[in-house]
Amino acid sequence: WRVGLYWQGLTHDLSKFSPVEFSAGAKYYQGNRSPNEIERREKGYSAAWLHHKGRNKHHLEYWIDYALGEQSPLAGMEMPVNYVVEMFCDRVGASKVYKGNAYTDAAPYEYYMRAKARRKIHPETAAQIEMLLEMLRDKGEKETFCYIKHVFLRQNKDNK
Repeated sequence: WRVGLYWQGLTHDLSKFSPVEFSAGAKYYQGNRSPNEIERREKGYSAAWLHHKGRNKHHLEYWIDYALGEQSPLAGMEMPVNYVVEMFCDRVGASKVYKGNAYTDAAPYEYYMRAKARRKIHPETAAQIEMLLEMLRDKGEKETFCYIKHVFLRQNKDNK
């Protein structure tokens, strides 16, 4: 809501109510990390995650496709900015849930950076999400959300 993506806010993660995602969430819930991690450890894969990331455009994994002329057969495609912003909000929310009282505005940035080297993400998308996470870390929620709503989304409106 605070960044102005009202419809995306209302429809965010509705696939979690599907049987495959809901049942895994209920069975593997621990409160301090994703139930998908536990399902993946138990089964060797997470059916819930495979379902989820294939239906939710705010996950960078949704945007992985076969590369054209690249060394790697797969590459990250550029994400529309409204989904970059939703990904940012998703990381903030997840960090608050998993960190609890230990949450700081640096937590989403730190989480993102821990796995940066192994991600397949388009360079422009990476630059955008990293800039937003750094701004959150350095300037806080109020200023970052205001910037997203009044500057970032407007500057990038052609890439929606």
